[in-house]
Amino acid sequence: MFEEILQNVRLKKPLTHCITNYITTNDCANIVLACGASPTMAEAEQEAAEIASQADGLDINIGNLNSHTVLAMHRAIAAANQAEIPVVLDPVGAGASTYRMETLRDFFAQYRFSVVRGNVSELLAVGGAASNTKGVDAGAADAVTEENLQERVEFFKQLSAKLGAVVSVSGAIDIIASPERAYICRNGHPMMSCVTGTGCMLSALTAAYCGGNPDNILEAAAAATAAMGVAGDIAYQKTKEQGLGTGSFRVYLMDAISLMDAETLQGGMNVEIR
Repeated sequence: MFEEILQNVRLKKPLTHCITNYITTNDCANIVLACGASPTMAEAEQEAAEIASQADGLDINIGNLNSHTVLAMHRAIAAANQAEIPVVLDPVGAGASTYRMETLRDFFAQYRFSVVRGNVSELLAVGGAASNTKGVDAGAADAVTEENLQERVEFFKQLSAKLGAVVSVSGAIDIIASPERAYICRNGHPMMSCVTGTGCMLSALTAAYCGGNPDNILEAAAAATAAMGVAGDIAYQKTKEQGLGTGSFRVYLMDAISLMDAETLQGGMNVEIR
């Protein structure tokens, strides 16, 4: 499972245009490089459309919005849609402010997205359901659990149909859903939430995987999530063995993505399909 997805990224080295927040720009660029793709982080409104039209995948992250980046995002998404380039949207903090929700409503009204990827609270808010967003973090009451898993799977399948996009939900249990099928991933470690930007990194990774596999978006998004989860497991074990902390965990996470191959992914992932 996912062997071809990983091979295509390494072979094609897809140019991945990320308009993300300045808190995580460096980590997003490095994880795109680590997986075998090529990042560009252009966000000037004057060149956003031109750069996006040359890319293989586009990552839009609303974590630190301002009027200039929003305009750049509009221009980049429009250009990507025109060129039929996969677009990943990370609705960071959806539900936390009116500005973010208005920006998202404008995006969904005007553009097509290949994947909408975020935490469960953000995607509940995008879907119009009650959510407990805490700033840019998911609320504990919204968590996907074994008890509510099937209910959440059905909700996100319906949201996928409504948005016309794969919906990728990260948490202790990850859900990557199309209207007909969902991948459930049970990998990763809670220490991932102690490092700023792991969700942003996953969105950039997803854009790279989709850029290398534009005809297989659901599997590309699922592979990215599984790879990030397995990398989190590997990073935690190395950190624990050496009695180290979150700084080392961050480095080991990047290492694990750079060394990720089909054998490592297959041997470490815990994935089912519903």
